[in-house]
Amino acid sequence: MKSNRGFLIAAPSSGSGKTTITLGLLRLFARRGMAIQPFKCGPDYLDTMLHAMAASTGETQRSGLNLDTFMASKQHVRSLFARHASTAEISVIEGVMGLFDGAEKSDGSSAEIAALLGLPVIMVIDGSKMAYSAAPILYGFKHFDPTVNVAGVIFNRVGSASHYSYLEAAAKDVGVEPLGYLPRNSAITIGERHLGLNTSAEYDRQAIIDAMADHIEKTVNIDRLREVAKIELPEVEPIRPATKTSGKVIAVARDEAFNFIYHANIEALSRYGEIRFFSPLHDRELPEADLVYLAGGYPELHAEALAANETMRNTIAKWCRNGGATWAECGGLMYLGQTLTLADGATHPMCGVLDLDTTMQEARLTLGYRKVYPAKADGIELRGHEFHYSRISRQGEIDTIAEIRNARDQEVPTSLFRVGNTIASYIHLYWGERDNLANWFPVLTLA
Repeated sequence: MKSNRGFLIAAPSSGSGKTTITLGLLRLFARRGMAIQPFKCGPDYLDTMLHAMAASTGETQRSGLNLDTFMASKQHVRSLFARHASTAEISVIEGVMGLFDGAEKSDGSSAEIAALLGLPVIMVIDGSKMAYSAAPILYGFKHFDPTVNVAGVIFNRVGSASHYSYLEAAAKDVGVEPLGYLPRNSAITIGERHLGLNTSAEYDRQAIIDAMADHIEKTVNIDRLREVAKIELPEVEPIRPATKTSGKVIAVARDEAFNFIYHANIEALSRYGEIRFFSPLHDRELPEADLVYLAGGYPELHAEALAANETMRNTIAKWCRNGGATWAECGGLMYLGQTLTLADGATHPMCGVLDLDTTMQEARLTLGYRKVYPAKADGIELRGHEFHYSRISRQGEIDTIAEIRNARDQEVPTSLFRVGNTIASYIHLYWGERDNLANWFPVLTLA
C-alpha cells in the first residue's frame, strides 16, 4: 500500500453544490502547483470534461476519469483508481446524486466507491434553510454504513458567518469535522447551470471555474482539507499488454459537437493502435483509419454547421457504405441518420447512412444504465449508459443486433443498429474493461 491523498465529495442529494465545490477545489489545488487527478463516480461524461479543465495547468494536462461499479467490476475500478491516483499528489472524486444512491439501492453508489477505495467522504450540505437540524442529517450519513468514512462537511448557500456558526456546532456535536462554508452567490449558480450546456467559444468556462475557486478560497479551510485527505492506495496492477495488431489506426471524432468520451475507452482503443482525433465540424476529410469512432455530444447545438460541412458528411457516408468499420453512439448515431430536426422545427441533413431521422421536438429524457447482449455472441455482456433528450422520429428497415436491458434486468426499447460494418446506438458503452472490440470489428485483428 502506498500513502497518498484523496477524498470524495458527496451530498444528501443532487443539486447540493457538489460540482461547484469540486471544480473550485480542483482549480485551487492547480493554482498551488499540485498534480491533481480528478474522478467522477458514475457514468457522467460531461463532469469529467469540466474536471479536466479545472485541474489542468499550462504544463500538465489531466483527464477526468469515471469510477463506476455498474459498468465495470470492482477490481477494475480499484485498478483504474490506483494507476491514475499514483501519478498525482491528490485525487478529487466527485460523487453522483446522493451519497447512497445507486443503480439498485446503494449498489454502484458513491458510498460503495468510497468504501471500496478507502476514501474519506466530505459532505456538501445545503445550509440555506437550516441550522442545528444539520446535526441529525450528518449523524445519519455518518452512522448509516460503518464502512463509509464521513470525515468532513462543507456547508453551501450559507447566509452569513453567524449562520455558519450554528451549522458548525451541529457538525462538531456529531463528530463530523466542519471545513468551512460557501455564502450564497447567484453569479456562481448561473454559471454552473451553463457550464456544460454552453460549448461556444464566447462562453468563458475558465472564468466561471476561477470565480468558483475564488469564492471557495475565502471561507473553506483548504489546508485542513488536505490533512483530512490521507489515504492508502491499492496495489497497482500492470496494464494489459497491447494486442498483437499494433499499427492500426482508430479515428475518433472530438470537437464541440462530439466530446462525450470515457477516457478508459480511449485507453482500451489505444491497445489496438494509434488514436487520431478529427473534427466533423471543422475538418474536410477523415484520417486514414481502420475504425472510425463517432462519439456522443451535442450535435443539435451545431446542426447547421454539421450540415454545412457537406464534404465531411459525404466522406463519412462513403466510408460507411464502402464497408468501413464504424462505431457511433448517441450524438454519433444522430449524425449518421438522414436528418436532425431541432426544437424550433428546423431540419438539417446529416450523413444519411442510417435510415432514420432524429428530432429534438417533444423532447423527453431517456436515462439509465444498460446491459447489452449482442446476438450471435454467446456469453458476451457489455455495459453502458443512456442519456439523451432527442428521439428517433422515423425509422426504416434497419437490422438490430442485441437485446438491451436496464439495471433491473428489464427489457428496454433502445436498439443496437447494424448496417454493413457500421454499428450505432443511443447507448454510451464502457469499453474500459469488457472491450470485445475485436469480436465486433475483425479489421482490428488483421495483421
